[in-house]
Amino acid sequence: MNPHYSEEEVRPKLVFLEGWIYRNNGIEKTYEFRDFISAFGFMTKVAIEAEKINHHPEWSNVYNKVMIRLTTHDAGGLTDLDFKLAEIIDNRILTK
Repeated sequence: MNPHYSEEEVRPKLVFLEGWIYRNNGIEKTYEFRDFISAFGFMTKVAIEAEKINHHPEWSNVYNKVMIRLTTHDAGGLTDLDFKLAEIIDNRILTK
């Protein structure tokens, strides 16, 4: 596994990820939907894409909100996989 990015390396990458914040060697974002079914449908789509790249989020769902945290545990911080999954979520799943 490649070494993780330092905080200094992460900051410029976040410019391309709207709404994601850096916290504790990971990036986080909360999504809000009109209802529980919409939030759960979003989670299902993310799960399918995450499985395709074998990289899985830390997440939780409360009614219409989905909180996602991405980090690569094996590397001890953020790697390209985290940024790839964030980009898939925002640019592929949310734009469908």
